[in-house]
Amino acid sequence: MSGLFKVSSNPHIRSRVATNGLMAAVVIALMPAAGFGIYNFGPRALAVYAVTIASTLLTEYFFGLYKKKQTITDMSAVVTGLLLALNLPVTIPLWMAALGGVFAILVVKMLFGGLGQNFMNPALAARCFLLISFPTAMTAFECDAYTGATPLAALKAGEAVNVLDMVIGRTAGTIGETSVFAILAGACILILLGVIDLRIPGSYIATFVLFVGIFGGHGFHPAYLAAHLSGGGLMLGAFFMATDYVTRPITIRGQYVYGIVLGLLTGIFRIFGPGAEGVSYAIILGNLLVPLIEKYTKPAAFGYEKGGKRREK
Repeated sequence: MSGLFKVSSNPHIRSRVATNGLMAAVVIALMPAAGFGIYNFGPRALAVYAVTIASTLLTEYFFGLYKKKQTITDMSAVVTGLLLALNLPVTIPLWMAALGGVFAILVVKMLFGGLGQNFMNPALAARCFLLISFPTAMTAFECDAYTGATPLAALKAGEAVNVLDMVIGRTAGTIGETSVFAILAGACILILLGVIDLRIPGSYIATFVLFVGIFGGHGFHPAYLAAHLSGGGLMLGAFFMATDYVTRPITIRGQYVYGIVLGLLTGIFRIFGPGAEGVSYAIILGNLLVPLIEKYTKPAAFGYEKGGKRREK
């Protein structure tokens, strides 16, 4: 049969930019946060990077041997491994970090058909898997550089936090979430290269600010809002994971709705939930809602009204 009748997996938009080019741009954009993680936490952070990236690459390679089709050259496994490492505490046992990499690629990505067919972000799914399986190790943020609770945990307990330290990155937390400056520098690279736009991050952050301002108990106090925006991986999630091409809506209106949903979910988890974070679970739940969001934000076909009734001339 003619190849014209072959229907492949989404997305169907054609571009001169190859997948490995996009993934290389993401890796470059993550370098400021990754580099600051090493500066902040020392060589142990580099070891976590090496283990997660090696585990994602090896898992995809061996699965490719089984399927007789290699896909590691698209660099998506590198991005997944690096994002996973940035979402882990520096003190995590290395075998847990490796397990997370295997789960991200094997369970979340390859068993659902590979890149373009996974229904949730592999790195965040692996982080949530590790949080559920090993909660103590995943919330142990005390290390040689920092001791005590994370700023968001202190904020939730009613304690004062140093917002400047949170912006610069002189705080406890996961390897890649601490420095807002470093994350925003990488986000600017993605925006300038045209890899992402501000529809999802902008609607996500704006909705979250409104929610926290209304329900947080401190009104729209600048320091309180700045602390929430600077902690808990919100910026890392908004610019690097919520914008994932595979798991975000493809419709323009859907992307705004998706960002609003993420802002609401993150606000609910942080203000009313038992934990202090919420970004990972918000994005994972948002990924699950993407098919529904796309269904109701799909533009009407030219020449037809909503509901399928043909327009009369």
